[in-house]
Amino acid sequence: MNLSLIVSVVGSDRPGLVRELSSVVTDAGGNWEGSRLVKLSGQFAGMVQVVLPKANLPDLESKLSSLKEKGLQVTVLHSDDIPAPESETGKVISLEVVGQDRSGIVAAISEAIAKLGANVLELATDCKAAAWSGETHFFTHATVSLPTSLSEEDLRQQIESIADDLMVEFPD
Repeated sequence: MNLSLIVSVVGSDRPGLVRELSSVVTDAGGNWEGSRLVKLSGQFAGMVQVVLPKANLPDLESKLSSLKEKGLQVTVLHSDDIPAPESETGKVISLEVVGQDRSGIVAAISEAIAKLGANVLELATDCKAAAWSGETHFFTHATVSLPTSLSEEDLRQQIESIADDLMVEFPD
């Protein structure tokens, strides 16, 4: 019987860190099925979906301990701890939002999405100087599941109503 695990890792970024993590998974007989890895403020943060035979779990946990000894925080969620995925209904879309950065912008956008009954499947955000003004702008890319009754235009209007400077695009 195979287990599906989510392994999260956080710690100081350094060359070879992804190689170390992937080697631990492979050496324990696991398969790296999906991941999201990123460097934030000099820190490495990642989540990896690992599938491996149940009998190999102690070996994986032992090998992950070696990463803890190297200063990484490692957490493992077992498949029993992960709720069964709900089937997505409606349309899955990509969404990009750009506007002036301000405190609470992610909360406001996510509230607007939730208010419409849409579900955020993936979210990536960043703040950087805008090429045209040098002001700090907020950039986001999201994958969202829309209810069948909701159009992309409904979502655009809801998000753009937060502030006059927000622009929503659907890149697909």
